[in-house]
Amino acid sequence: MSETNHATLGITGMTCAACSTRVEKVLNKMDGVEAQVNLTTEKATVDYDSKKTSIEDITKKIENVGYGVLMEKAEFDIFGMTCAACSTRIEKVLNKQDGVKLATVNLTTENATIEYNSGLVDQKALIEKIRNIGYDAKPKAEAEEKQTYKEKELHQKKTKLIISAVLSAPLVVTMLVHLFGMNLPEIFMNPWFQFALATPVQFIIGWQFYVGAYKNLKNGGANMDVLVALGTSAAYFYSLYEAFKTIGNPAYMPHLYFETSAVLITLILFGKYLEARAKSQTTNALSSLLNLQAKEARIIKNGEEIMIPIEEVVVGDQLVVKPGEKIPVDGMVVKGKTSVDESMITGESIPIEKDVDATVIGSTINKNGSIEMRATKVGKDTALASIVKVVEEAQGSKAPIQRLADVISGYFVPIVVVIAILTFTAWIVFVQPGQFEPALVAAIAVLVIACPCALGLATPTSIMVGTGKAAENGILFKGGGHLERTHQLEAIILDKTGTITKGKPEVTDFTGDKEALQLLASAEKGSEHPLAGAIVAYATENEIDFVDVDEFNAIPGHGIEAKMSGKQILVGNRKLMVDHQIEMEDSEEKLVDYETNGKTAMLIAIDGKYRGIVAVADTIKETAPEAIKQLKELGIEVIMLTGDNERTAQAIAKQVGIDQVIAQVLPEEKADKVKEIQGQGKKVAMVGDGVNDAPALVTADIGIAIGTGTEVAIEAADVTILGGELLLIPKAIRISHATIRNIRQNLFWAFGYNTAGIPIAAVGLLAPWVAGAAMALSSVSVVSNSLRLKRVKL
Repeated sequence: MSETNHATLGITGMTCAACSTRVEKVLNKMDGVEAQVNLTTEKATVDYDSKKTSIEDITKKIENVGYGVLMEKAEFDIFGMTCAACSTRIEKVLNKQDGVKLATVNLTTENATIEYNSGLVDQKALIEKIRNIGYDAKPKAEAEEKQTYKEKELHQKKTKLIISAVLSAPLVVTMLVHLFGMNLPEIFMNPWFQFALATPVQFIIGWQFYVGAYKNLKNGGANMDVLVALGTSAAYFYSLYEAFKTIGNPAYMPHLYFETSAVLITLILFGKYLEARAKSQTTNALSSLLNLQAKEARIIKNGEEIMIPIEEVVVGDQLVVKPGEKIPVDGMVVKGKTSVDESMITGESIPIEKDVDATVIGSTINKNGSIEMRATKVGKDTALASIVKVVEEAQGSKAPIQRLADVISGYFVPIVVVIAILTFTAWIVFVQPGQFEPALVAAIAVLVIACPCALGLATPTSIMVGTGKAAENGILFKGGGHLERTHQLEAIILDKTGTITKGKPEVTDFTGDKEALQLLASAEKGSEHPLAGAIVAYATENEIDFVDVDEFNAIPGHGIEAKMSGKQILVGNRKLMVDHQIEMEDSEEKLVDYETNGKTAMLIAIDGKYRGIVAVADTIKETAPEAIKQLKELGIEVIMLTGDNERTAQAIAKQVGIDQVIAQVLPEEKADKVKEIQGQGKKVAMVGDGVNDAPALVTADIGIAIGTGTEVAIEAADVTILGGELLLIPKAIRISHATIRNIRQNLFWAFGYNTAGIPIAAVGLLAPWVAGAAMALSSVSVVSNSLRLKRVKL
């Protein structure tokens, strides 16, 4: 019997009726599928037999013919997770949901990120799915709201811990009798006194473990709550059984383990409290970034200055910023002159001079002049908001190294329960035949020492602290995977202009007459190339009048061609002149001289005749030689990529200490050069700042964008270096190495702890309360080790 399902899919990439017809035809050829595709709404309405095909098959079919299925992204705060088994369980359930492309759940941040098809499932259904398996979810809260919730949750944990500790303390005293034979008031050894203390701890303070265990078991899963509930219940109910034996038999000496159950719960709560406190410290970097934001803005309304909350500023508002105040939002100066401290964004400690038409960045500090500005980006569109978003996404993402821990966590609890049962059986049958108590104690110790928490926290806590530390230093990793891959780099390709050099060249030499300069500058005026800007500035300084350009043609990698005032001008390299059969007379000697000194020299021809040379030099960034030296010390091969000729490129490379140069590369060839080096089996990073660097940034194993560059380059990159500080590149590699080393330490101790702890508990060498303390502290030790990254020197 067929099961017909209905779905509405958003289709991307369709440009005409032929596209929609093509998609419709392909879908209707699938077995059990009936589809209609609407070009106007860009949606496909699909009825399909779920026994013959799935929505995943339909999606793949659409993608195979060159189109895409529109996916939406949702982020939720998750409540109720206690260990890695919880996050793994939620992830598994969500990824099985129809319409969900990918769901990742982060135990440390307690967030879920879900890519889904809104035509098949909505956020309400996703939240309901999470609630059905015993947890809760809400759309991601604003940072301040979530911080308030975290503080409240921490206070509740502390209150529960104090109550549990007070009730457990007298029971701990009874342990001293067993260990040291101390004499205590008889009341302490009374089974019903111990029962009265242990019961509230077990069923009021510890009720959360029963609830968590029930919800997980009901949905076919098992987490830490199951282990805690089993272990403490076994100790509690056996003690209760022994207490009942004393009724009517006052001479009977009961074997009580009330202290074991109560102390276990108290120690676990203590560990969870310490873990929550430590985890809150991992988000300090994000809190610091958010605290940078201005809270108010001074707006001009009806000729008056009024202070308003930053949330009320809209694009186009006219704002006043006085000396010492924070720039409220991103914008443009419309009146006044000042210098602005942009160190929090660019890492550049020297204030930047700002005049009319200069751009200013929200949350930077106005130093010494009063200005008026026009808001151009507000709210989530500002530079600071973008940085915060990148850091949040990086901290919430999963690194590939975490996959092993996730797989193990999913099977961990059932395996431990089986080991505990086998331990109990072995003791009661072979070790001490017929002796129930030692078998029970060994089984309880196995249950409570094993905890998947440390395993689940090992990677995400390190990723959070590592990305936060990087952000504090002006380095933005777009995800945990990028942070992990950066430590594997073997070669780095540096684009020359704007990366190694400042990207603000100046004309150093000009051989030619006034007419040649006039036509040259007029032709270059319409170009956005940095070299063109230098030529126009030079002509302006020499009081040259510009003429209108009739025709203009840029020849990538060669130069330009233009027509004006009835004359044709060519400006470019030797090849351009050779292609147009221009005789260059005695220019070669001067060309070689300029290029040997690291200058970019361009030949000028007017109406087919050679008329001179213009030489332009771009100054090298002061920190470039030191940055390249540090990269080499890290064992990384450094390569410079440039469109300049070989001689000029070698001169620049020599100044900064680069040995390998790839010169005369056309913009469209950059990605191919990256592939060539990857073809040698090397992990390659590409560093660039221009629009033409974007394909190479995407092609590289790690794309690093210079933050002073274009938005296209930054969008294409995996890592963004805020400002133009090249020293941040070796710092990024060092933080990656430190983070991966930290993750490996965490995983080693988490695996090692359970590998050693379970056998020791099984052979009876650990008292249950000692096992509980060790389990509680294992998670704390992992988080504490991750926090050491904050002190790493870069």
